[in-house]
Amino acid sequence: MDSATSERPSGHPLAVPALARTIDNALKIVIVGGFGVGKTTMVRSVSEIRPLNTEETMSMSRAGEGVDVLPDLEGLRRKNSTTVAFDFGRISLDERSVLYLFGAPGQERFWFLWERLFSGTLGAVVLVDTRRLPDAWYALDRLEHHGTPFIVACNDFGGPFHAVDQIRAALALAPDVPLVECDARDRSSSKYVLITLVQYLYELASKRAAEKAAEGAAS
Repeated sequence: MDSATSERPSGHPLAVPALARTIDNALKIVIVGGFGVGKTTMVRSVSEIRPLNTEETMSMSRAGEGVDVLPDLEGLRRKNSTTVAFDFGRISLDERSVLYLFGAPGQERFWFLWERLFSGTLGAVVLVDTRRLPDAWYALDRLEHHGTPFIVACNDFGGPFHAVDQIRAALALAPDVPLVECDARDRSSSKYVLITLVQYLYELASKRAAEKAAEGAAS
């Protein structure tokens, strides 16, 4: 999959104004997943500001010699760069709320950065390529270890069809964890993923509040 994106606002990104002074809710979201699943592409497609990218050409990376080996899959054969720190973008939800997006590096040698990226994170998107589902296991393990709520988004690479139940079983997802399909190159599709995550976080917060109120009433 290339990184071309669609449906950008007119004049993007230079015409985007600064944050309004009415903003009082800043939400940190992390996009995680395996190498080459489209994390950088998603941040680029949906951010309303010029995204901060820390990509380096793999062939120029001495540390990548013998490490930056790409699976023989369509879309990855053309990939010649990799994120070495993180991607950063921003999207306004309304006049008072804004999402800060952090795309985590996918290669194992940069996973040590994930622990710091998870600090202060309200939730995460686990982006997966259904042709390489095992690549998502580390992300799922780390999020569960930190107790960070997450949803799973299957990026469209044109691979074979997998039923929802098959994907859930392969990733051992709990029944309540949202699982959606997306095209990380498409702005509206990426926004839908983020909206799904925010709605899920709201549902979890409402459930916790109700349980706390019930405990208080019982005591």
